[in-house]
Amino acid sequence: MPAAKYSSATIRHRNGWRQTVREHSPEYAMEAWGLGMFMVSAALFTTLFEYPGSPVHQAFVDADIRRALIGLAMGLTAVGIIYSPWGQQSGAHLNPAVTLTFFRLGKITGIDAALYIVAQFIGGLIGVLFCTAILGMAFVTPPVQYVVTLPGANGVAAAFLAELVISAGMMFTVLLVSNSIRFSRITGLCAGILIALYITFEAPLSGMSMNPARSFASAAPGGIWEHLWLYFTAPVLGMLGGAQLYCLLKSTAQVRCAKLDHSPTRRCIHCHYEAPDSSRQEA
Repeated sequence: MPAAKYSSATIRHRNGWRQTVREHSPEYAMEAWGLGMFMVSAALFTTLFEYPGSPVHQAFVDADIRRALIGLAMGLTAVGIIYSPWGQQSGAHLNPAVTLTFFRLGKITGIDAALYIVAQFIGGLIGVLFCTAILGMAFVTPPVQYVVTLPGANGVAAAFLAELVISAGMMFTVLLVSNSIRFSRITGLCAGILIALYITFEAPLSGMSMNPARSFASAAPGGIWEHLWLYFTAPVLGMLGGAQLYCLLKSTAQVRCAKLDHSPTRRCIHCHYEAPDSSRQEA
C-alpha cells in the first residue's frame, strides 16, 4: 500500500497543533492543579465545619456562622491560588465557564480553551477522589456528601436563577477590575471576596457552584447526577451574560488578556508576553 500523502499546509497545521499542546502543557497542568487544590480545600473545610463528629462543628452551633467561616476559607483559598506563581502563569481560570467566556471574547485559542477545560475537570475530580480516600465516611456521607452542589429548599428554578446571577456578577467584576489600569492587581482579591460572600449568602439557594467542573467533581464519585445539568448551563450562560454586559458598557477591545492576574514575572500563552527567564517557568 502506498504511503499516505499530505499537503505541506496539512503537515504544518498538524505540527503547529502538536507544538502548541507541547509548549502550553505546563499551563494545562497548572489549571488542573488549581481546581484540584480548590476542591481539596472545599472538602477539608466543609468536613471540618459540617461533619457532626467534628469538634469544630460542635463549637459553632449556628449554621450561618459555619457557612460564613467556610466562605472565608474558600475565598482565601481562591486568592492564594490566583496569586500563586502557577495561578499567575495559567491565568487561574479554574472554571470551564470562565474559559469559555474568554474564548468567546477572543482571548484564548480554541485548542488552549479545550485543554484548559479538560484539565479543570480532571484536576477537580482528582482533588475530590483524594479527599474521599483520606477523609472517608466523614466526607462521603451527608451532610458533607462529597461537597455536592444541589438546589436548596426554594427549588430548581430559584437555584438556576441564583447561579445565573452570581456567575454574571463574578465575570462582570473580573472583567471590570482586571481591565482597569489602576485596579487590575486586585482582581484576585475581588474574586475571593465574591466567593466568600456567595458561599455565605447564596449557598442555601443553589450550593454555590458557578463552575461545571467543580460540580462534576463532586457528583461523579457518589453518582449524584440529579440536577447536574443546572450547574453545566447556568454558570456558562451567566458568565457569558456578564461579559456581554461589560462589552456593552465598555467594549470587547478593552479586554486585554485571559488572566485574572497578569504578573510581569510570568509568561502568558494568551497574549504571548514573555517574562524574564520565562524558560524556567515551563519546568
